[in-house]
Amino acid sequence: MSKEVAAAAVRGSHDVVGRAEQRLQEALAEFGEEQKVGFPQTAFYLPMACALLGEEVETLGEMQPVLEQTKSLLHEEPTEKLWLPYLSSALDSGIVTLLAEEMLAALRYLYEEEPQDGWHGFISDTWLRSLGIQLVDGRLPGFAAVVGAAPDPETAEYIIRELQKRSLLTFLIGNHEGQTMRDQLIEAHVLPDDILENPASGWDIYIVPLGPDTESIIYALNWAIRGALTFGGLDKGDWNGCLDYTRAHIFAFGLGLGAIDDLKYASGAGAINMGFPVICDTNIPQILPTGVCTYEELVRELDHDKIVQRCVDVRGVKVTVREVDVPVPVAPAFEGETVRRPDMHVEFGGKYSTAFEYVTMRDMDEVEDGKVEVIGPDIDTVEEGGAMPLGIYLEVAGRKMQKDFESILERRIHSTANYAHGIFHMGQRDMAWVRVSKDAFAAGWRLRHFGDVIIAELKDEMGAIIDKVQAIITTDQNKIEQLLPEAQAAYHERDERIGEMTDESVDIFYSCSLCQSYAPDHICIISPERLGLCGAYNWLDGKAAYEISPHGANQPVEKGRCIDATIGEWEKINDFVRRESHGTVDRVSLYSIMDSPMTSCGCFECILAMLPEANGFMIVNREYTGMTPLGMEFSTLAGTVGGGHQTPGFLGVGRRYVISRKFITADGGLPRLVWMPKELKEDLAEGLQERAKELDMPDLPDQIGTEDDAGAINDLVEHLQKVKHPALEMEALL
Repeated sequence: MSKEVAAAAVRGSHDVVGRAEQRLQEALAEFGEEQKVGFPQTAFYLPMACALLGEEVETLGEMQPVLEQTKSLLHEEPTEKLWLPYLSSALDSGIVTLLAEEMLAALRYLYEEEPQDGWHGFISDTWLRSLGIQLVDGRLPGFAAVVGAAPDPETAEYIIRELQKRSLLTFLIGNHEGQTMRDQLIEAHVLPDDILENPASGWDIYIVPLGPDTESIIYALNWAIRGALTFGGLDKGDWNGCLDYTRAHIFAFGLGLGAIDDLKYASGAGAINMGFPVICDTNIPQILPTGVCTYEELVRELDHDKIVQRCVDVRGVKVTVREVDVPVPVAPAFEGETVRRPDMHVEFGGKYSTAFEYVTMRDMDEVEDGKVEVIGPDIDTVEEGGAMPLGIYLEVAGRKMQKDFESILERRIHSTANYAHGIFHMGQRDMAWVRVSKDAFAAGWRLRHFGDVIIAELKDEMGAIIDKVQAIITTDQNKIEQLLPEAQAAYHERDERIGEMTDESVDIFYSCSLCQSYAPDHICIISPERLGLCGAYNWLDGKAAYEISPHGANQPVEKGRCIDATIGEWEKINDFVRRESHGTVDRVSLYSIMDSPMTSCGCFECILAMLPEANGFMIVNREYTGMTPLGMEFSTLAGTVGGGHQTPGFLGVGRRYVISRKFITADGGLPRLVWMPKELKEDLAEGLQERAKELDMPDLPDQIGTEDDAGAINDLVEHLQKVKHPALEMEALL
């Protein structure tokens, strides 16, 4: 350990602790000990203090013991004359810095100084959970905390594009001599136009500006530590377990650009405690022996052309750079890009023209692999800003291909087209809407490249079930009118076939263990009438995934002997869950929230929770940030559900499970649903109406309360009585 690094980390920790103490004393004098303090939309108080010290800080008075524990970890700066090992003092200084930075940030929120204009600030629990499926399926292999700024906007753009190509989520933090990387990327036209008004828009393209000062690194790091509490199921105060979890499961690193001062060294030491190495573009002392991190701890790389790959190598992030022969970069990080009208060269579909996409299965000898046939005028024939019709017609063949997989491949067109930088895709089937940006057009993007990207990505992701793919890309209206009726007939036939599929009609369900990389004891069971709790996987997806990867996360599970048809319990399902949960779950039911409910990892779309006073259940989606009748926000509720624990009365679910005929049937089904956020109710309105008619309760959707009807439980009960909700007349839950 370099004495220079240790000395800087110690000095930095003393400085930030001194500022935190002074600010706390000022706040106590102004507001008093009972003043509430904390971050928005989190169930983990001050997350770093909660995870490492076990402290639940809700008031200024409760912050004082955290400050005292933090001060007890301070070290003296190494002397010039006496040689001592420096590792312990540097690492302790890192922990001190994280705790002090967190207190400072919370106090800034108290004074309404955070988030700063044009910066994101604290990252809510909702964002952690909303990215859950990308974390576990490999689309989001790791995180980069970029601290400082590049020498110029061109270098900033190059670095960020290299990170995006590897699908790494990037947090922008701090500055170098007053220059921020956020501003450099705005100048380079990398960040969206509205980033200053809406910093959260950066999530869509994996670039999130957190704050203009070094202390803002705490927002990235206390987000990471919540991964241990949320997905790992670790207890507050288990500092060793939490730090080991972040090292083993969260692939993050710090990328320092520009001069490294004492506070940056101290903050970097905090990141190293969590297993996150730091790589800098300046001539700093290196710490190369492994031990705290998986590989090296502190590394310099002066060549900006090599620095991103060096970061990936040092952290050991498993990334794949997609090499597709098209004129723009291709990576999942570009999936969330939008192309606004002023930046658009051409668009297809929406309200401007006809557009559809369709996948159909053919015999092997009917498909020429990789063939892309373009029919009709190309996009260089249309006036800039114009519209054209579009048909994407894919023919696939494979020895393991099945008719049921057509819709799965078809859904993948949405993401695979969006992987191309400068291409925007929304919708599916005959409701697709596509835009090509001016930059993509100028780079050489033409119609055939839609086929090239989609074929390459489908072969990469689905190569185990498809051997050949060919594409017709057409803008010819006559050709579209010829092909569209075939596609629409297939859409209808698929819907009918899937609609007739029930849990009773199959002998096999599918498991999903994707989330075990984050929640080791959680296992999901997916049936035809119950999709995965993340909302991303249904029974057909599990079936296809098993064909693609027979030893992967989705395994067929025989139901075996039925133990209890009412609650949905089968002998072999129990055996499988018992084994795959490492003995933590003995039995599981698919149709009950009260009796042995399925576990949750943390990336569920919604939470079901019992409301005894209303004799029913409420459901809340993770996008809803308000208070629920249970007296808890989504983030607080989520703390009781995730981590692979079985929690009767609480259940993580996919949002469309609400309109399944098997929705908590053992506990009364849909008539037990008494409250849900208005946005969720509107999203599921059509399905709710259909289910209500089947139940001969056509008024039920209107009887379910929302935040407009009631915010507190007493108000909800009054509303339910007024509308005569059926739950009030049902058998008591308790």
